[in-house]
Amino acid sequence: MPEGPEIRRAADTLEAAVKGKPLTDVWFGLPSLARFAADLVGQCVEKMETRGKALLTHFSGGLTLYSHNQLYGVWRVVRAGEIPQTNRVLRVRLQTEQKAILLYSASDIALLTPEQLAQHPFLQRVGPDVLDMTLTVEQVKARLLSPRFRRRQFSGLLLDQAFLAGLGNYLRVEILWQSALAPQHNASQLSEAQLDVLSQALLDIPRLSYQTRGVVDENKHHGALFRFKVFHRAGEACERCGGIIEKTTMSSRPFYWCPVCQR
Repeated sequence: MPEGPEIRRAADTLEAAVKGKPLTDVWFGLPSLARFAADLVGQCVEKMETRGKALLTHFSGGLTLYSHNQLYGVWRVVRAGEIPQTNRVLRVRLQTEQKAILLYSASDIALLTPEQLAQHPFLQRVGPDVLDMTLTVEQVKARLLSPRFRRRQFSGLLLDQAFLAGLGNYLRVEILWQSALAPQHNASQLSEAQLDVLSQALLDIPRLSYQTRGVVDENKHHGALFRFKVFHRAGEACERCGGIIEKTTMSSRPFYWCPVCQR
């Protein structure tokens, strides 16, 4: 399943295609939304916001389209009027004069007023988004030490969207390796120095993945690039200590780690 960085990059692509351009055609496959389509024609997409793995499409008239891809949903950008050949079920089409964005297969979709958006159950439940650039290391550290989370094992905590939205399995693995921490620990067991390192990694790793993952030109102008240090590298040597990376299962998801240097 895509994690926060992938959802945000997808949102960037969708936004670049239609943001600020009047909608010439709007179509919804769900009967509960179809009545809104005509009113949205002529409006513009003002912004596409991510909250973890949810996407919020804000229209100039004040409504917001909430969508969560879950396991099977996918957005596509096509030329206006283009109908791709696919077995997927089309749920949403937002079309401008030149481009259209299409949402296939997702089932968790709603059109919300500002009041409904503020009260949406999923959005109320999720924590701060790791790709929100106003979120600070100090705020993350305070969240780690809060009564709600301080005794939660990292193996489960780093998958819980109520802690920080946008984290997922590969990010969990890479953050704990970067922090040299075993997954069985919790925040109450860490020193101040360890807490500082973990809090920084919880922001740095997702943001680096968002900014650079998929970049293949490794010249100096790009600086650091995101690459897996342990994820999907079972049996290989750890680049930090030379230990052998192992694979196990934690919180029902594959987990990769170095048992030598992750203490």
